[in-house]
Amino acid sequence: VQLQASGGGLVQTGGSLRLSCAASQSTFKLNAMGWYRQAPGKKRELVAAITSGGDTNYADSVKGRFTISRDNAKNTVYLQMSSLKPEDTAVYYCHDYDYLDYWGQGTQVTVSS
Repeated sequence: VQLQASGGGLVQTGGSLRLSCAASQSTFKLNAMGWYRQAPGKKRELVAAITSGGDTNYADSVKGRFTISRDNAKNTVYLQMSSLKPEDTAVYYCHDYDYLDYWGQGTQVTVSS
């Protein structure tokens, strides 16, 4: 399995970013996927998740601001982030729930105040 997250960067408060995660596994369309983040000195936390059928759930802190989606034809999961806040600053990782021990390289998101 390989998960390649991209799309991070530096953005001002209130700005938007779209993260992408390209997956290599052929079972992608059958697997639930998630986005997690880890800020310095903090534990990794769930941001959003999506099932193979498209059902989603979000951390309370991002509800109404972030949207997770997937394109099974492209083996890609997305995280659209809007109204970004400094507390959203973290390394963001995508995760395949069929490969619990695997964490690919994340992508850094920095929100300046």
